Amino acid sequence: MAEQRIRIVGENILADDYYPLKKISYEQRRQDGSWQAQQREVYDSASGAAVMLYNRERRTVILTRQFRIGARLNGSDGFLLEATAGVLDDAPPAERAKLEACEETGYQIERLDPVMTLFVSPGSITERIHLFVAEYDPAKRCGPGGGKPEEGEDIEVLEMDFDDALALIDTGGIDDAKTVLLLLHLERRVLGRHEAS
Repeated sequence: MAEQRIRIVGENILADDYYPLKKISYEQRRQDGSWQAQQREVYDSASGAAVMLYNRERRTVILTRQFRIGARLNGSDGFLLEATAGVLDDAPPAERAKLEACEETGYQIERLDPVMTLFVSPGSITERIHLFVAEYDPAKRCGPGGGKPEEGEDIEVLEMDFDDALALIDTGGIDDAKTVLLLLHLERRVLGRHEAS
């Protein structure tokens, strides 16, 4: 049982601008029975929801492109191709995914299929993300998409051939983890992969 192996003994806020950055002190009972003191800095990030929009008949997906500072600081240009996503803000995950799809891509989604829920980077971030796929209808647009400028969003919306998107995983053109997982889920469970002739 985790409560018998881990004791949280201290928590200090180091910064609290976007989300709290905390220094956590804890003790871990090792497998030999001894207790070891540990400290880690943890970004107490909000959890979110992401949805990959696809169209079975056209064999396409909707992706967004926006700037991500973390990617820029680690060798990328920072403009990532992604599934649409957003912070839960106390909304149920499926509701948030539908709202973000309308805000970011301009598509109204009626039915979501849950894929999985996972931790983003549990060594230093508390965030969990709920992943969904949903079929979109080109005739059901709720707006132009692009996100909310007042929140600093400047999102490009792209409709892409599904097999072209899969190929971008292989070349590194799509390297956002949630997006890779959702595209691979579509390949395995929904759309398959066209064989080159």
